[in-house]
Amino acid sequence: MRIYPTMELQDGRCVTLDKGRLDAAMIWHVDPIETARSFAAAGAEWMHLTDFDAIEGRDTNAELVEQIIRAAEIPVQLGGGIRSRENVERWIDKGVGRVVVGTLAARDPHLVKELAAHYPDQIVLAVDVWRGQVMTEGWRNPSAFTPEAFLEAFADVPLAAVIVTDIDSDMEDLEAQLGLMSGLAASSRTPVIASGVVRTVDDISRLAYIHNISGALVGRALFRKTLDLSEALNVATRAHEPVAQLQ
Repeated sequence: MRIYPTMELQDGRCVTLDKGRLDAAMIWHVDPIETARSFAAAGAEWMHLTDFDAIEGRDTNAELVEQIIRAAEIPVQLGGGIRSRENVERWIDKGVGRVVVGTLAARDPHLVKELAAHYPDQIVLAVDVWRGQVMTEGWRNPSAFTPEAFLEAFADVPLAAVIVTDIDSDMEDLEAQLGLMSGLAASSRTPVIASGVVRTVDDISRLAYIHNISGALVGRALFRKTLDLSEALNVATRAHEPVAQLQ
């Protein structure tokens, strides 16, 4: 299983959100570029980057995002406000490894299917779930899709991955969260990256044994230091190693 250390940007700063509330972001006083470099130094093979300003329709972080792409030393999976063909093509031309689309997929699924065919293994579908519905527009508006129907609509599309986010991830019932991930992973023909369910290294161990979970986004736990990235990477790598049987 692959760990994607995750950085979220707002007004040029690293932030984390509580249940997707853009108006109540927790600000972390760290340098975004140096933080991206630290992900690579710890051994990460990819990083995930979300631009919250782009979700709001502003390009104030665009230059910083480009700097991170150049400086990270590992491929960047970029999401946030990418809602047109031009935006997808722009960021791929700028060097991102993958582009994440959610609202665009709900609005214009045919375009996303076309883009995925043109850029195989570079388009990622975001399935952001709140109380059984797929949310769009930065988690603010419910779509007409259930997560199961959304996945089925893209079942035969050559996507790089599907990111499933449990927006209500602060609820105490971890079993319910893992149940959501497990159910959606089982119904997806594309490998699933789990988001919003990792707080400690034990959560990674549990995710690693869910069928079709190929990775996990880990952000807030890293910034809060409830999880060490090197340890997380080690646990994810060793999860399925064969264990010698005692004679």
